[in-house]
Amino acid sequence: MIFREAIAGVESHLETVGTGRYNSTLKRRIVGMELTLTDTAISEVRKFMDAENAGGEAGLRIRVVPGGCSGFSYSMQIEDGPRQGDEILDRDGLRVFVDMFSRQYLEGVQVDYVSSVMGSGFTFSNPNATGSCGCGSSFTV
Repeated sequence: MIFREAIAGVESHLETVGTGRYNSTLKRRIVGMELTLTDTAISEVRKFMDAENAGGEAGLRIRVVPGGCSGFSYSMQIEDGPRQGDEILDRDGLRVFVDMFSRQYLEGVQVDYVSSVMGSGFTFSNPNATGSCGCGSSFTV
């Protein structure tokens, strides 16, 4: 439950950028598709997984879902295991599940976790996004 509450604000912390270049000292590239999680993001996900007592097959599902005023939104959740057809990515033992639909929109994306006086949450830098809505909760490609 803790993780689900923390990621509820993912859309409000959505960040789109027009470049696919990332600070190499901050990124952890996941083998397979080009999906990057910063060290901070990996650490936070592991904290949530520990709090949820996630099993050995569990992992983080990152997906793109239709919705929002610009067309698409990000979704993250801890799941007990992959679904049929998922791409299973691994980084330092953190399993990440990506479905076939979402893969095309997550290619080149960087996921980070930021904490500031204004709040904390996961952010997405998507070099493929051509725009986002005014509230920052969705994007378009």
